[in-house]
Amino acid sequence: MKANCYKDDASSVEDSLKPTLDRMIDLIVDSLSGEAKDFYEKEFGFFGEVTSISGKLKPFIKKTKPEKKAKIDEEMAKIHVEVGVYLPSNPDGKVVDIDKKSGRPLQSHAKAPFMATFKVRKERVTVITEGAETLGDDAQEKEIVEEYDTWQQAMFKVGDDCRQDLLALQIIAMFKNIFNSVGLTVYLFPYRVTATAPGCGVIDVVPNATSRDEMGRAKVNDLLDFFVAKYGGEDTVEFQKARLNFIQSMAAYSVACYILQIKDRHNGNILIDGEGHIVHIDFANIVALFVAFTSWIKFEPNSFKLTHEMVVLMGGRYSQGYQLFQQLTVKAFLAIRPHVDQLVSTIQLMLDTSLPSFKGEPTMKRLKDRFVPGYTERQAAEFMMSIIRNAHENVRSTAYDEFQRLQNGIPYK
Repeated sequence: MKANCYKDDASSVEDSLKPTLDRMIDLIVDSLSGEAKDFYEKEFGFFGEVTSISGKLKPFIKKTKPEKKAKIDEEMAKIHVEVGVYLPSNPDGKVVDIDKKSGRPLQSHAKAPFMATFKVRKERVTVITEGAETLGDDAQEKEIVEEYDTWQQAMFKVGDDCRQDLLALQIIAMFKNIFNSVGLTVYLFPYRVTATAPGCGVIDVVPNATSRDEMGRAKVNDLLDFFVAKYGGEDTVEFQKARLNFIQSMAAYSVACYILQIKDRHNGNILIDGEGHIVHIDFANIVALFVAFTSWIKFEPNSFKLTHEMVVLMGGRYSQGYQLFQQLTVKAFLAIRPHVDQLVSTIQLMLDTSLPSFKGEPTMKRLKDRFVPGYTERQAAEFMMSIIRNAHENVRSTAYDEFQRLQNGIPYK
């Protein structure tokens, strides 16, 4: 409710629903008392305090990373963790500590996001069978609940509307459920995002992941070199597993990027996780799709990102790995086509918002058209193959990577 009271990131343009939302918030808060009221104040105070560090970094946008890091450390040192608070994106665990030296400024041309690490206490349930040695009727299952601590990273943003990221990830989660329901072995990772106030949000960090941008800064020449260094030679079982994971995730994200027309696919927004999956992040230009593209977005192809190094990692254009990628991409596209009405209805709910990606019914028509609803399955499969051909080493994708290198210093090789 707090995140939807205003139409803009700066909380200067009120939404028509604000009076209603304000009344609802007041009713809820006024109904709280005692421990419940104390908990509410501690929780909202905690993540408000942490998120505000991003806002305090704004004057440092043009400063060096060490200067930004020093400011984050200064502000993190002031935070006191109250007993029982949780990260907004992870209410299933309680924050018990903060690594106050873990704050790290993240690359952004105009904003000041940062990352921090928290010690989170969670519970897990283990089921044991008592009397199992007899395998008789007396055997009983017993649940044991145990607590464990884990370090968890989160990203905090001020001045960024996280609601479009939320919608994109909701649709990606729907894609994932559809793929799972038909037994399709592809991979998506819809991480958690929580909008906490206008222009403010908390974003989960993909665990054990490295961005292609970070690889470039570490002088990693291409993805194949990275995989060989991490998993072993191409003939090893570990490499083969990682390459299969890469192919399966590439297929799923290629379909998602095409359907939602997710743009701004520079190397800072493309990750490789610890198991070799590709994971896309930052969907502020979801459905960029729906609006007239800005001049810099026009650099990017209308399909999805499929670069030379990605194809080489799969084994080359005429390899079994690349053929598997094509087959899985086509199957993923065919799997979601019967669900077009459900997917479009979810997005249609956003038409009355002020979010920049949603500009009326024409956006819905373009979205539906990408599902090619009038085609037979065979025609749809051939259509998706043409989209893959368009994506392969698309010169517009290369031009966009060069733009990002010149404008924002993001290397692409």
